Amino acid sequence: MASETKTMDAKANPEMSSECTSDYYRTETIPDRFEKPECFQGYNNKAQHIMYSTTNMRYGSKGPTVHTVPTSFHCKSQKFTEHLGKCGMYRNEGLNTGLDQSKV
Repeated sequence: MASETKTMDAKANPEMSSECTSDYYRTETIPDRFEKPECFQGYNNKAQHIMYSTTNMRYGSKGPTVHTVPTSFHCKSQKFTEHLGKCGMYRNEGLNTGLDQSKV
């Protein structure tokens, strides 16, 4: 009876039918794109000429699954980038001692 309710709920709400990575693996705090990889969109399945097709193109055209996404995510600090945004990029204002090339 519980499985029937689950399948009926899945039909009513498509988001419930998608598999979650945490259903199969022990996960730490991961972004939603890793938790539910089926929602990822962005792979271009443009038709290629068979002569120029490679195995990497075939592998890359497949979308991610719960078995291929990372189970942990460790983001990097944006401290350096935030500092550059506030004060600006470094600009070298040294003396130019090189000879100019003749354009003649």
